[in-house]
Amino acid sequence: MSRPRRQSRQIWRFGVPAVTLMAGLLLSTTHGLAGGSDIRRSDAPRLVDLVRDAQGSVDRLTERRDTLATEVDSFHGRSADAALSAMQTRIAELGEQAGQTAMRGRGLVVTMTDAQRDVDGRFPRDASPDDLVVHQQDISAVLNALWSAGAEAVQMQDQRIIATSAPRCVGSTLLLNGRTYSPPYTISAIGDPAAMRAALAEAPLVTLYRQYVVRFGLGYSEEVREQLEVVAHSEPIRVQYAKPTGPIPY
Repeated sequence: MSRPRRQSRQIWRFGVPAVTLMAGLLLSTTHGLAGGSDIRRSDAPRLVDLVRDAQGSVDRLTERRDTLATEVDSFHGRSADAALSAMQTRIAELGEQAGQTAMRGRGLVVTMTDAQRDVDGRFPRDASPDDLVVHQQDISAVLNALWSAGAEAVQMQDQRIIATSAPRCVGSTLLLNGRTYSPPYTISAIGDPAAMRAALAEAPLVTLYRQYVVRFGLGYSEEVREQLEVVAHSEPIRVQYAKPTGPIPY
């Protein structure tokens, strides 16, 4: 009995100081981690408050971004509408100059045709076959005279004459933009009839053609029209060679 009591006293003698020492170390470590201050101070910002403030800033910036994006889209929309309107106006102007718009107005109609046989079915004896038909140079002479007189729009047969149109003789027929025509050839021009008739009278090749009219019976007539309609060019315009002359004004 005496030995167990002695051992119990030794345990209490050395154990209590050890436990006390460990408790002191634990308190010291906690104090150091807390930076020497109270961890649960009432004036310290809470994490949920920090998150709420950050979310508010994000929401305000997002709203500002959306507002600026709307303003930019609206500006570009107005600019695009204005640019489109200017382009459409310019296209309409160029389309009229390029012959892609039908026109009406006062003008002149010139008709040319091959020589007719006489009552016996014969041509003049001193005529060659080339003297009795309308040639490409005759048609070109009339067209050039009309343009030089300020014709606003010109039509031959059922086609509008534009910058790329080139009438060609193929035998006894005429080739124009891929279509063939037989005489009589009708050329309609909108413009000042008096100016166009004067230009035709002064054109040397037209004067020569009129001499053949008198000598070999070729057909030629001029008719003033108070109301004349010229069709629009309906086929695609293909330009093989072109170069810019400057910026297109809008």
